[in-house]
Amino acid sequence: MGFYSRVIFPRLCEWVMRDPKMAGLRSEALAQVRGEVIEIGFGTGLNLDHYSSQVRRIVAVDPGEGMNRLARKRIVQSRIEVDLHSRSAERLAFEEETFDWVVSTWTLCSVPDVTQAVSEVYRVLRPGGRFVFVEHGLSDDPSIQRWQRRLNPIQRLIGDGCRLDVDVDAVIRSQPFRTVAVDRFLFDNTPRTHGSMYRGVATK
Repeated sequence: MGFYSRVIFPRLCEWVMRDPKMAGLRSEALAQVRGEVIEIGFGTGLNLDHYSSQVRRIVAVDPGEGMNRLARKRIVQSRIEVDLHSRSAERLAFEEETFDWVVSTWTLCSVPDVTQAVSEVYRVLRPGGRFVFVEHGLSDDPSIQRWQRRLNPIQRLIGDGCRLDVDVDAVIRSQPFRTVAVDRFLFDNTPRTHGSMYRGVATK
């Protein structure tokens, strides 16, 4: 892992992801989360302030050394107990049917094998458990899709592996969730290549 991934990108990501509009989306998505929770792509821990008082402990998973270093500073100040694991979402070291909720916010774009990651999400959820997500990804406009694919090489360099063209809806529906509810929308004041958003809940 190079200097950019370890030092520069985590701070750049922290700065970008602290957008107040993103904070609003986090609060909306996490309002109903409770019980046994695992968050994949924990990043620098920006979701911590948006969990309700009914969440007392979170298992957090992120492979980034630099992300985890910044996250630990936030964890120390949090009212929530966090068990932080430095590993990929594609290989969750937990038994089947362990968690009531899985949380993912702006994470799936950076997972090398996103289908495997969502398969792991399904595996560790209890029956009736829910996967709540807010992600950016593939536009529903073919002309924008072409630009997303053209820009991917640059985006992956700047975004430390982040892709613009993940079809989040299709990836989640590839698993046998009982129900999947997805809302598509455009993020304000953001190029459509980067601001094509997905939010929703999949229930096992």
